[in-house]
Amino acid sequence: MTDVMRVGLALPQLGSHADARAVRGFAERAEELGFGHLFVQQHLFYPHVVESGYSARPGLAVPEAYRSVLQPLETLGVVAGWTERIILGTSILVAGYHRPVDLAQRISTLDVLSGGRTVFGFSVGWSDEEHAQYDVNPRTRGKRAGELIDALKACWAADPVEFEGESFSIPASDVDPKPVQRPHPPLMSGMRSEVGLKRTAEQFDWWNPASGTLEQHLETMRTLATMRPAGLEPLKMCWNLFTVPPVIVANLQPMSVDQLCEQIAAAAAAGVDAVSVDANFDPEITSPEDWASVPDRLVPLLDAAKG
Repeated sequence: MTDVMRVGLALPQLGSHADARAVRGFAERAEELGFGHLFVQQHLFYPHVVESGYSARPGLAVPEAYRSVLQPLETLGVVAGWTERIILGTSILVAGYHRPVDLAQRISTLDVLSGGRTVFGFSVGWSDEEHAQYDVNPRTRGKRAGELIDALKACWAADPVEFEGESFSIPASDVDPKPVQRPHPPLMSGMRSEVGLKRTAEQFDWWNPASGTLEQHLETMRTLATMRPAGLEPLKMCWNLFTVPPVIVANLQPMSVDQLCEQIAAAAAAGVDAVSVDANFDPEITSPEDWASVPDRLVPLLDAAKG
């Protein structure tokens, strides 16, 4: 646990106004001001007919912001060249959209070229339509996600790499380069089901919750600690917050800067390791110039984290 809780931001990524000017100006200013990380998420497209419902909530419409999405690893690759110190990560990648050798190499490449300043979050996703684009049965996505993480770790271990599972098979091979961070970059879980929390405790370094109260997340962290295998470092938590959430539901409401500061101060006092604040769903952000002002608007959050 660090002395001062890390406060990071989600990069401009959703909507046509998230262009190169928006991303570069935002990233460079966030690093200059002292924010601790820049995160991206993953979605593929905006289906006109939705069977699964947004965020696994039947009948809930997909937010309009998802009509245009900059893809995560490509965005991080560009931002790695525009920044020098700030941590770069995914919150989250959808495990079902990836295969292990390809993804292991892409992650290693980002870690090498950024100088070892990456963190990667994974979850199981919710979109049946997007899983269908990868010929993945969404009903098996949880088990497949767990195997993907095991296979990634195998790819990052010493050569020759070899892995045999139900979903993935890797013949004896050299898989290089390896990440700068050993044995691998920090891995975050966005999972929240009973089985997903078990995977989180056993396979990941961080838990990355979103909707829910601080007390609910702290209670879950206490439960995760009891599930953590002996010999592993304690699990850390990075809490996702929103200026405006993708949908307004219980415990997920728009927050002013003052309200965000209150939440962040409470999280810091409770020993939370990091928070991440996302403004991608704010309807008042409509241009690269609007994005450029966001880090300065949110800079009081850094003081709030100091207690």
